[in-house]
Amino acid sequence: MKPNLLISFSLGHCANDFVPIAMYILIPAFGTALGLPAVEIGLLFMIHSLGGSIAFLPAGLLADHIANRGVVLAGTFFWVGFGYLAASFSNSFWAFALLIAFANMADATWHPIATGVLAQIHKSRRAYALGVHAIGGHVAEIITLPACGLLLSLWDWRLAIQVLIIPTLLVGVYFVLIHHHVPRHVNSRPTQADFLALWRIWSSGAGLRVISIFVTYNMGLFAIITMTPLYLTRNHSFSWLQTATVMAVMMLAGALAQPSTGKLSDRIGRRPLIIAGNGIAAAAALVAWWSTDILLTLIALGLALTMLVAIRSVLLAAAVDHAGGREGTSLGLAFACMDGFAASAAVLAGWVGEADLSNAFLLAAGFSFMALVLGVLMPKHSAMAVGERVKA
Repeated sequence: MKPNLLISFSLGHCANDFVPIAMYILIPAFGTALGLPAVEIGLLFMIHSLGGSIAFLPAGLLADHIANRGVVLAGTFFWVGFGYLAASFSNSFWAFALLIAFANMADATWHPIATGVLAQIHKSRRAYALGVHAIGGHVAEIITLPACGLLLSLWDWRLAIQVLIIPTLLVGVYFVLIHHHVPRHVNSRPTQADFLALWRIWSSGAGLRVISIFVTYNMGLFAIITMTPLYLTRNHSFSWLQTATVMAVMMLAGALAQPSTGKLSDRIGRRPLIIAGNGIAAAAALVAWWSTDILLTLIALGLALTMLVAIRSVLLAAAVDHAGGREGTSLGLAFACMDGFAASAAVLAGWVGEADLSNAFLLAAGFSFMALVLGVLMPKHSAMAVGERVKA
């Protein structure tokens, strides 16, 4: 029986993201075990993300040019699993940093290939398909974060990693069995013309605006996600289980909203949702920084994360709209910008958090406000603003 690729890819996204998402808790746990300051924990987050960003664009090129994409997708699960397994045996900052970066390259390889395939087979419903795929990643957040917190309450970070890789490897076996159902296309090599076309698309004024929105949007998201666990454990004495559960609950609403925001943007265009999502997130992050009441702070952080997570599929669909083809390469570049350049936000958040970890939320508000301004400046009738269905 032929599998439903949209559901299978969402499951694959969930399993591939299992341990990388757990790093939101495991990196602070590792840093706490070694007595690292916030800025060095931020550096670990940055190195982890840079590992992924290095793989995004080559993976995007593979998505557009390699025939048997199913084999590559199946292989990513074993790369992720055994890469993080190796990291669990490390005993130093740099060994751990380099090994988690290497493992994250595999998770990064999955994203532009899987989303590129879905964007090709669901051309009229791109944002919706990408939203359903994104649910897998957010289901991983909802499951993995509390599971990670529970494991840390029982054992140390090493055993937590070793347990968390098991679902990834099991789903990898499933993809080995179904990889031949992934649509094939003509095998080809990237040419100079491909790179020139890519340069023309993304070096234009509109292309640079797209990249700038990606970077500032994800810097706001990254500042909140990376420093919230430290803020809760160090400023408010939350346990790892409490912290992980709070993080999962915060992301739940955004995960559930992604298909709806994607479908809405297919109908009314990308621009309104990009502006609204970043605007609400900026205001909420500002409240989280200002508040001295932990309940109000948690509500504000939850709202900020909900809005930023909810519009992620809209931004990815906008990248494909702007490129007008080369789905894998365009999404690879989008992911590289979001997780590469934006990784510096973790170090910046750690640096401003040395005085008070809540300062990371003020930083996040500033980045989200910048993304809002860039969204406002986006031409109303550009491909990115309007979306493919509205244009048609």
